[in-house]
Amino acid sequence: DCLSLQLPSLCSHSHAVGLTIRETGERDLSSCVPRVFWGSWCTIDNRVTRVAWLNRSTILYAGNDKWCLDPRVVLLSNTQTQYSIEIQNVDVYDEGPYTCSVQTDNHPKTSRVHLIVQVSPKIVEISSDISINEGNNISLTCIATGRPEPTVTWRHISPKAVGFVSEDEYLEIQGITREQSGDYECSASNDVAAPVVRRVKVTVNYPPYISEAKGTGVPVGQKGTLQCEASAVPSAEFQWYKDDKRLIEGKKGVKVENRPFLSKLIFFNVSEHDYGNYTCVASNKLGHTNASIMLFELNEPTSSTLLQEVKTTALTPWKGPGAVSEVSNGTSRRAGCVWLLPLLVLHLLLKF
Repeated sequence: DCLSLQLPSLCSHSHAVGLTIRETGERDLSSCVPRVFWGSWCTIDNRVTRVAWLNRSTILYAGNDKWCLDPRVVLLSNTQTQYSIEIQNVDVYDEGPYTCSVQTDNHPKTSRVHLIVQVSPKIVEISSDISINEGNNISLTCIATGRPEPTVTWRHISPKAVGFVSEDEYLEIQGITREQSGDYECSASNDVAAPVVRRVKVTVNYPPYISEAKGTGVPVGQKGTLQCEASAVPSAEFQWYKDDKRLIEGKKGVKVENRPFLSKLIFFNVSEHDYGNYTCVASNKLGHTNASIMLFELNEPTSSTLLQEVKTTALTPWKGPGAVSEVSNGTSRRAGCVWLLPLLVLHLLLKF
């Protein structure tokens, strides 16, 4: 940004004028719109013999002559009605009082303007991503600069989080839990520009917890699968045992399929030898846990058994309440055979 200090007029008394400008580093003169907080306007007459601009006690310009070495300070105009200078690429070190001094026939007169430089917020220091074990304490830091001094807030980026978790540069969490893992956002704002936002990722480590492990029944000769689901950070490693003997990947007819939170023990052709109790062990660097899962035999009815059941159902008279004559029973038997026949055909198709 640039700043033009213009005093189109001087009165018989000195006046204080306040200007606020934002530090952006741009050179476009069209963006220079300083705000005048207070001031007055007078007319410079032909009695003025000498004029000068000063910053505190340092002379910047005396008439048309430049006294300072700063190339950013330039003279804009020196007429009978206006004497103005411009400061380009304003920074915080330019803040302070500027004085226009006029020498007349009688005595010197001065007018003063005070420059206030605003700086957009900037986060200069923030904690790195952190990995911590559940139950420990953490401290996050977010240091920001700006003028006026920015307000710093922390919030947890989580669907369950509500509002800010801290309205300070420092965020302290005692006895952190796994639900408190995730991203934490630091925001710095001072109304000069849009808030500056940075994030820190917090990973909470915890030992495995088996959330699902159910037994299953499978007929001989069919495919069977045992599943073991566990949550953990870092992800759990799975192992399967039967009768204290670990099952090795690649065993004939058996496959172990592991994912980050799920392990499957797959039997492609279940035999009598496969039935029994299996143990799923989930472990990571923080601990381990296990669960027992049963693979049991599920008896599959044979075609002859099903046919016998069909005949028995069809030929056995109904003895319950509302029994009718033999004619009605005969009709019921025929209806029963018709109803059960599709079931028998469907079973035979699935079998073969």
